[in-house]
Amino acid sequence: MSRKVKFRIWRGDTTGGALKDFNVEVNDGEVVLDVIHRIQATEAPDLAVRWNCKAGKCGSCSAEVNGRPRLMCMTRMNIFGEEETVTVTPLRTFPVIRDLVTDVSFNYKKALEIPSFEGPKDLKLGEYRMAQVDVERSQEFRKCIECFLCQDVCHVIRDHEENKEAFAGPRFFIRLAELDMHPLDTLDRRREAQEEHGLGYCNITKCCTDVCPEHIRITDNAIIPMKERVVDVKYDPARWLGSKIRRRDEKD
Repeated sequence: MSRKVKFRIWRGDTTGGALKDFNVEVNDGEVVLDVIHRIQATEAPDLAVRWNCKAGKCGSCSAEVNGRPRLMCMTRMNIFGEEETVTVTPLRTFPVIRDLVTDVSFNYKKALEIPSFEGPKDLKLGEYRMAQVDVERSQEFRKCIECFLCQDVCHVIRDHEENKEAFAGPRFFIRLAELDMHPLDTLDRRREAQEEHGLGYCNITKCCTDVCPEHIRITDNAIIPMKERVVDVKYDPARWLGSKIRRRDEKD
């Protein structure tokens, strides 16, 4: 069974653009990406859209559907009312390249700023051993498909372009948390998370968790515990005094 649906899609590039209306046939079981492809095939062959797997695992087809950051391939058409207009716009936090395609290179630059895993010096590759419980602790964060919906919805950079220089965002806070809880990683990332990656900017509104298609509990399981560990090392007076004494002893 099919029905006609009004789609409103943002068309434009770096110089500007506007919303354009399309009346398109929609069939039972389809997702937003199916309809975008039909519009490409029948009315707008030059419509730019990024996609790859169409299975919710590559994170490529991120966009804002009726104002909410979503994966278009995982957004079913049956969630919209019979007379509802479906508005599809590019991710607002990142610069538009063309139509629904945005420049998300900000995220790749931030990824390069996160120090990679550094194992024990006295162990060779192949000699690392971990308990299963330690594997499971960080497994949740490895589900991230880098759709960058959490980055898009985070108001720290969504509403304040000037914060991008000092703020890594929720996607990379879970990376820091994953490495920090790894029993074989030898780097202490707590001060760096606060001082170089802007963990303190996050006021835990949980908007990133709300839009995550992999249902990662970004705020509860990564950001809040990381904030607590930062407080322990940076603001605990006993730890502060102990570090001062250790430094004095090392100089002597």
